[in-house]
Amino acid sequence: MPREFVIGLDVGTTSVKACVFNLHGKLMADVEKVITSNYPQQGWVEQNPDEIEQSAILAIREVIEKAAIEKNELVSLGFSAAMHSLICINGEGKPISPALIWADGRSYKQADEVINTIGNKVYAKTGTPIHPMTPFVKLLWMKENDYKPYKEAKFFMSIKEYLLLCWFGERVIDYSMASATGLFNPTTHKWEQELLGLTGISEDQLSEIVPPTKIVMGINRDKAEEMGIHPDMPVVVGAADGQLANLGNGAILPGEVAVSVGTSGAIRQVTKGVKISESRETFCYSFTEDSSIIGGPTNNGGIAIQWLKELLNDQRSFAEFLSDAEQIPPGADGMLFLPYLNGERAPIWNQRAKGNFYGVTITHKKEHFIRAVLEGITFNLYQIGKTLERLAGEPQKVYVNGGLARSPLWLQMMADIFEAEIYVSESHHSAAWGAAWTALVAIRKVASFEEIKRNIPMGKATLPIKENSEQYKKFYENYEMLANDMVKYFK
Repeated sequence: MPREFVIGLDVGTTSVKACVFNLHGKLMADVEKVITSNYPQQGWVEQNPDEIEQSAILAIREVIEKAAIEKNELVSLGFSAAMHSLICINGEGKPISPALIWADGRSYKQADEVINTIGNKVYAKTGTPIHPMTPFVKLLWMKENDYKPYKEAKFFMSIKEYLLLCWFGERVIDYSMASATGLFNPTTHKWEQELLGLTGISEDQLSEIVPPTKIVMGINRDKAEEMGIHPDMPVVVGAADGQLANLGNGAILPGEVAVSVGTSGAIRQVTKGVKISESRETFCYSFTEDSSIIGGPTNNGGIAIQWLKELLNDQRSFAEFLSDAEQIPPGADGMLFLPYLNGERAPIWNQRAKGNFYGVTITHKKEHFIRAVLEGITFNLYQIGKTLERLAGEPQKVYVNGGLARSPLWLQMMADIFEAEIYVSESHHSAAWGAAWTALVAIRKVASFEEIKRNIPMGKATLPIKENSEQYKKFYENYEMLANDMVKYFK
């Protein structure tokens, strides 16, 4: 029987990852290429689209070589990408601006203006929170500031769309990436004309909206040669990294929640149809024609741990650094940490938010601060999760991926705070596997998205400890009161 493999390409914020899997989810090889971020002014975060494209090509070529497979053994490639990037493109299909990524906060004034005027109306139509991360608000900034690339652009697109344009000459965007723009109506699956009018652009400047299983064919032969793939291999558009991380983890049924915690973090749940939070605390992004992902992203995941480690000038590994917190009981002896070091998206959606330690006494030591930071990150995720509960019901299983998922201490903390079983895939490439599986669904190598559950190598579950959970309920009440009270100071 011939060997068959599939590639998941995950274009993230900090790197491009290419992963080769067999058709049952076993990782055969992975290659990661770091992406450079530039900070030309305070609050601005830009990347070079052509650098990302070259990194993707190199990652694909090197992962094929590393896996030692032949061109004809590859059945497809599926795309995953980070949301909210925006590039101005000219009539020749070339970028005339850098990619403004999700972390770019230059449009905070425009976000405030929308929130204070038509914010409720816009959110109700799109399910996308009003925030500087979204291309909708970025376009408002470009229009109001006479941004030269905006005035000269023929098209506007995300980095994933740009790669597809470079390789196939097609302008297509899947439902989830369209949702993330803040210009898309998840109920009608169409661009929202009123919002296009506000940004000063027209529908023909945006890409054609397609399902995640859309197959594109006929890759540029020179690009195919560079990658080491067959030019006639079907490539599948895929979706955003959040949706695909849920799929790659197997968190696709009611009561199943996925949590990703790397530098930043997110908590997400699949739901049928469209469910938009009346309190505007969460997003609702389309995935397929009849399903969406609801959830909330946080700016402050592992970056808070990294900040504390650097602040304390601790030269040990992260595992050794975190192990100090094992000496301290749940609650960090009364210390609470609001993890808003980098502003915050969900649940407060305030880019001016600041981090805070509360309840610090002279008896607190370094290990207390480490424990408090870990607990603060987790309480923040739990607070977002409480909003999801109101929309989709109580979680029964929590699937976790990302850097902190490698910490047994943090996994136990998650289980205790969420009072749920915590599952971690043996592969840390959930979004890439989700992209690869979407490709397999599209080319009909597998029957359905749901079938992925039989093809995820899963480790042993971490179960909650009842005594710890009872203590954390009290600590969380204090955290939530403090978080809600502090919002008025973030101006």
